[in-house]
Amino acid sequence: MKKNRFEHDIESLHRNQLTEYEDTLPITERSNPITQDIDLSDSVQIVQLLKKCDEEIFQKEEDSATNYKTLYSESILTALKDTAKQVQEMLRDAEDNLIVLSGCGTSGRLAFLLASSFNSLSKTKIYDYIIAGGDKALMTSQELPEDNPETGIKMLKAITKMKKKVLFIGISCGLSAPFVAGQLDFCMNNLDKFTPVLVGFNPINMARPDKIEGWHLTFLQVAERLQELHNIQKAFIINPSVGPEGITGSSRMKGGSATKLLLETVLLAAHEALENNTAITHRCLLDLLRSYEENLTITYSHSETFAALVNQTGASLQQNGHIYYIGWKSLGIMGIIDASECVPTFGADADHVRGFIYNGFKEMANKEGDMSALGPEFAVSHEHFLKTILPIILRSDTVVFVFTLDDDGAQIEKFARQVKESAFNLFAISHGTAEQHMPRQLRELFSIIVSVVWPMTLSKYKGSYVQMFHRELCTKWMLNAISTSAHILKGKVYHNYMIDLKVSNSKLFGRALHILQIFTVQTKSQCFKALLKSIYETDELSEKVKNVDISKHIQQAATMSKVSSAPSPKHPYPFLPVNKVTRTAHNTPHAA
Repeated sequence: MKKNRFEHDIESLHRNQLTEYEDTLPITERSNPITQDIDLSDSVQIVQLLKKCDEEIFQKEEDSATNYKTLYSESILTALKDTAKQVQEMLRDAEDNLIVLSGCGTSGRLAFLLASSFNSLSKTKIYDYIIAGGDKALMTSQELPEDNPETGIKMLKAITKMKKKVLFIGISCGLSAPFVAGQLDFCMNNLDKFTPVLVGFNPINMARPDKIEGWHLTFLQVAERLQELHNIQKAFIINPSVGPEGITGSSRMKGGSATKLLLETVLLAAHEALENNTAITHRCLLDLLRSYEENLTITYSHSETFAALVNQTGASLQQNGHIYYIGWKSLGIMGIIDASECVPTFGADADHVRGFIYNGFKEMANKEGDMSALGPEFAVSHEHFLKTILPIILRSDTVVFVFTLDDDGAQIEKFARQVKESAFNLFAISHGTAEQHMPRQLRELFSIIVSVVWPMTLSKYKGSYVQMFHRELCTKWMLNAISTSAHILKGKVYHNYMIDLKVSNSKLFGRALHILQIFTVQTKSQCFKALLKSIYETDELSEKVKNVDISKHIQQAATMSKVSSAPSPKHPYPFLPVNKVTRTAHNTPHAA
């Protein structure tokens, strides 16, 4: 029987048109061919596909199918070295200088983590962080502030006014965040005090060209000016290609991982050179980068056990359960970061995936202090979990402990026993060395344990810190895979596109438009109208609605639980050539 138009899947679309459209997108917004059928995969296959995607971070220049710069390209290594030299100079006067790391969403959360870690390493307060939306954004989605460059400038001015020299590191994976663009522009206008650094994962010509509402520049214009300053070493750009994300546009994954390892490499190299009074060389940078590549191998050597854990967390969300991460120290922060990203990425409720850390805000040591009074989603201590979550825990819920064997074993065992009394699915991710062993009485409490064993020789410099950074990144890769896989298994991904994302800022508005264009091969104008119809829940758009600023559409969309989602009987996309139930896996309809 001949299929009608609505029964055709994406494979039957005009492939040439689809390829041509994809080629117009920045690398960070493209679909990754590796994962194009990840929505039909089981947990073992999902983990293997994510591994292949993560391996692209470390592709060698000669292995790249394109001419894009990679992590190991000479120009990128030079940019890393030059930035590390700037850091080294700043460290010589920790009282009067400041190193600021700034970003939105995942980038801002990593800025917080890195500033905290390197202040601890240097025993100074030379590092500071800025995150769009303030500290609330460390644990909840605060997407709208990303669109305001003036707010970014105001926050930068506030923390740097008493400093002589400032090294500003702005992180925007897609070279797209107006918040960061404003800060970079301000730095370039004040080069007597500021040295700007841009970190991202697109070539400069792929920076976002769209007009920034209420501002006089685009990110592309800012990036092009920065490139001119980079050429004369007045500014620096670190922008290797790491390939498209495993889930299209989800820069919390490879973008976040690459941001973490690149900046840790730069900062560690600078600290080592200052302490030992040595030069920063390509060799020392390569040694650090290769240690992170080895980290990836160690992480995915546990794929089989890890896939079993992934399968259970997927079952939890499929059964309307929850995933809870119970962590200690910086690994607890990694759990909070991963959980916070699920709301905008998958349209999840804030309580679907939650992260908790032993001493709550006291252990996080964020600038704005204890925010637990702001609402239940800000209560992140283990004590809160015991008092408010554990008494109502469901049979379908999954609890994942994340710790190292250097942590207080008696404390972990006591807490695990308390959780075990009520929780049916208790698992662990532990980190240790070959000389360390988990006590039998603790091991017996967990149904599945991903036990990561680390060699002692990954790096000679500041061994405990390097070890901590590697454990954090390994944990990030695992938790990203857990939450991503669980939402895939729940049906929140179609092919490798997030199709329940919240349209809560201009970047996500654009991404929703891209998704419609990919699935329909219709014009941008047609897709724009369809998106507005979904946002305003109407079949007819008034002229007033058509002509208002994008920010007004985003404000309306931000109040809705679903916009870029399945067509409903009441408000179907009139030209969407994808049947809601033609592509299934795990007995779950995958919405388009």
